[in-house]
This record gives sequence, C-alpha cells and structure tokens, in this order.
Amino acid sequence: MIRILAAMFSRRWLLTTLLVLAGTVLCIRLGIWQLDRLAQRREFNTHVTQMWSLPPLDLNSSHPFDVTDMEYRAVQVTGEYDFANQVSLRNQYFENQLGYHLLTPLLLDDGSAVLVDRGWIPADGNAPPSDWRKYDDATDVTITGIIRLGPAEPELGGVPDPALGSEQTRLDIWNMVNLERIGKQIPYQILDVYIQPNVDSAEAEPPIPYQARLELSEGPHLGYAGQWFIFAAMLFFGYPFFYLRKQELDQ
Repeated sequence: MIRILAAMFSRRWLLTTLLVLAGTVLCIRLGIWQLDRLAQRREFNTHVTQMWSLPPLDLNSSHPFDVTDMEYRAVQVTGEYDFANQVSLRNQYFENQLGYHLLTPLLLDDGSAVLVDRGWIPADGNAPPSDWRKYDDATDVTITGIIRLGPAEPELGGVPDPALGSEQTRLDIWNMVNLERIGKQIPYQILDVYIQPNVDSAEAEPPIPYQARLELSEGPHLGYAGQWFIFAAMLFFGYPFFYLRKQELDQ
C-alpha cells in the first residue's frame, strides 16, 4: 500500500492522481446534488398532496396572509372580469398550435383582484390586444380552479420580460406570469397568486383552460445518486489497486 501511495504521488503519476481525485470529488458532488433533488421532489409531493386534501378555498370570504403557501390548492371565487386590463403569456401551445394564454383580472368585492389564466387562444388572427376582446365573456363569473404562483425570475434558459420603454406604460405580452410587475400596470391591487381554472375536456372554443399534469413520484434521483457514488468508488479505489498496481508493482 505504501508503495502504491508513493507511486500515486510520484512525479510520473501526480497529474493522473490529481485528475482521478478531482473526478472522484465531482462524482460525489453530483451524487449529493441528486439527493438534494430527491429531497426537493419529496417536499413538493408532500405539499401537493396536502393541498389536494384540503377543501376549496373561497377567496370571497377570506384572503389568508399565507395564500402564497397554498399553490395547487383548489379555489373558488366570484367576481367581475376586467377585460381592459388583461395581458397574455406568449409561446403557449395547444395541440401543437402556437398561441397565447389570456390573463384577465377578476375584480373582487373589496376592490382588489386576482389574475385568472383564462386559457389558450391561437396566435393567428389575434394581434394584441384589440383582437383579444372577441373572447370577452360574461363579466360576472364564478371560477373554480387551482392556485398558482407566478415566478419572479425566468426558468433556466428562459427569456426575462423586457423593461418598459420611455413612452410605454404597460406590456401586453409577457414571457412569464410576473405578478409583481404585472400588478404595477394595473390600477388596483392584485393578489400574489393567480388562478388556473379547472379543465373541461369538452371545451373546444378558445380560450381553452390549462392545468399542468403533475406526476407525484420520486423520479430517478435516488438511482442516479447511487450511480454517481459507484462511479466515485470505482475511481477512488480502482485507480490505485488496479491501474497503478499493474503499472508500478508488476514491472
């Protein structure tokens, strides 16, 4: 063992040894990262399961301060749509057809509002925002759906929303549901969450509601972690006991 260790850190093998050690550390770090991802996935699954077990939240009767902790909880609300202040989310698809999602404020009795993702409309023939008004429906409505949070930052690889120009007062088309920024161009307070209405499979006329299908599994993270730890062990133990032993001791 002493001869192997001495050979590993000799001038001849020092660079290779350092590369092996670096690779070992990298594999261990990747394994730990997969375990972190697994923990996040389990936390997400627990949260969603808990929210699904709760009764629908009535936004007309209460505005809980911790509503941002209730993503994916069922919700119902009655109010009046304000179509004049609606915006849209670009690059949305329905059956491989490009379009937008209409995001329309729903005014509540206390003067505040909640943004509702009314669903998909095709991009063709819908120059913003005047052409969107053909999708105006009844103003007084009751919405049932789920609570969603709007990201403040784009996802990895996503494009942030542009800043307003010197003569601009609003953006009509957004890359993400940035509720803080959208709220600044609406003349009343909006909640820190938005609503995705329940999906009706028979709905064929735009706007067509959308909700993501959630897979409450642990995914492959535990298996990937095990693989990275095995790779680390193969590098750390295999290098001195197989490669160097053959190269130095058998000569």
